[in-house]
Amino acid sequence: MEMPEIHVEELKKDPEFLANIKRLEEECKAEESIAKGYQLLDAQLVIEASEDDINEIFTYIVNTAFDKLAEYLSTHKSFDVVNNIEERAIARAIYEHAIQRYSENDQKAAKEMFLVLYHTITHPSIKEAMMIHACIVMAGIVFDEFIDKMVDVENLDESDPLAFFIQTFTQPNDMILAMYSNYVKQGEEELKVLEADKES
Repeated sequence: MEMPEIHVEELKKDPEFLANIKRLEEECKAEESIAKGYQLLDAQLVIEASEDDINEIFTYIVNTAFDKLAEYLSTHKSFDVVNNIEERAIARAIYEHAIQRYSENDQKAAKEMFLVLYHTITHPSIKEAMMIHACIVMAGIVFDEFIDKMVDVENLDESDPLAFFIQTFTQPNDMILAMYSNYVKQGEEELKVLEADKES
């Protein structure tokens, strides 16, 4: 099935489309919804909005996601990324920010965010993938090498609503985790702080 061609100039002048964007913007702020923030971001990208507008939405998404993450950590709630669209959007924003930090060589921040996602996501294969991400960062592998040599892009299912999480690697997950078992232990040690908070 061919996608209908999007006429950007027409959309920019379409009062209904622009009214929808405005409504989405208001709902997104009023409800503090990150899922709606992503819808708004997609709509702004379609009409090729200014870089400032795009950055403003992206900043809103990331800041709101971190506020929600802090709330979830303090109440020991987990992210159900399969059934809850809003929780999926929070996890996505944290993950995309972690990937950005990793690509900018901020290993410490990237590792911490991957570990926090490992701690808060309930989905088993994504949880496992987050530990792999954290181990790879701890092993000092640079972002480009990770993408070029360790990620299996061939088996990416773009129709999967969770496809924005890198979950497929060039080696089996258990082999990677066994190879980096010392970093797995290190990551689990670091997460004990959150577990201790849970118990207190």
